[in-house]
Amino acid sequence: MPRTGRPKALLELTIEEREQLVRWERRRKSSQALALRSRIVLACGDGWSNADVADQVGCSTNTVSKWRARFVAHRLDGLVDDPRPGRPPTVSADQVEDGVVTTLESTPENATHWSRAMMAQRSGLSSSTIGRIWKAFGLKPHRDDGFKLSHDPLFVEKVYDIVGLYLDPPESAVVLSVDEKSQVQALARSQPGFPMMPGMPEKRTHDYVRHGVTSLFAAMNVDDGTVIASTHRRHRAIEFKKFLAKIDQTVPEDLDVHVVCDNYGTHKHPAVKTWLGKRFRR
Repeated sequence: MPRTGRPKALLELTIEEREQLVRWERRRKSSQALALRSRIVLACGDGWSNADVADQVGCSTNTVSKWRARFVAHRLDGLVDDPRPGRPPTVSADQVEDGVVTTLESTPENATHWSRAMMAQRSGLSSSTIGRIWKAFGLKPHRDDGFKLSHDPLFVEKVYDIVGLYLDPPESAVVLSVDEKSQVQALARSQPGFPMMPGMPEKRTHDYVRHGVTSLFAAMNVDDGTVIASTHRRHRAIEFKKFLAKIDQTVPEDLDVHVVCDNYGTHKHPAVKTWLGKRFRR
């Protein structure tokens, strides 16, 4: 008698199962393993033998037999991987939540922020575990940043005006962002530098001579990035008024000037306000 081989399990697909298998087979986000299993079951559902299915999808007959039997026993759920064996997690979700909440909402005694060692001592977890929890939630207790809230009752209106100037400058006008940098050191190298030559970089001495400090005033045109600048020994209202006069002389007379600056006291000095009050353009 001819050998018929091991009898294979009868596999019949419902309409819903076939539609789901087709989606798994064609979906780009499906894993390759799930797509292969879906093709195997679809071919088996069409009545193909294990050997023919193996040749069609490019796998062994043992693989086809395994997933045929798994599908017959558990249907679609049988195509999903079983949980992999391994050590169960030693850190519970409650411990993770406690560590995150404590880091965010409290500070340790006699310290400004939590360190990994202090949090490990408090929670009973290891320092490396605390580090992994902080990294997963993007927590960096050792870092801080500063901010300032304005108490100006017209703060919102002023923000709208300034942002509007930056994003949509008016026609026939120049918008300048103005600020000053004080205590700029005027340094010079103690020896002349050697120029660059083929195969040799430019050389300069590591030491320098101090020539005091200066204050840099700068106004950047927010439209084209050009800068009007000047230096002064100090940064009082007198120097700021001189810088405004330089802006007035540099910008063509047919253009209005909008100057955006911070709330520094020099910018609001009565002498500056008087000078601005005498100008025909604003």
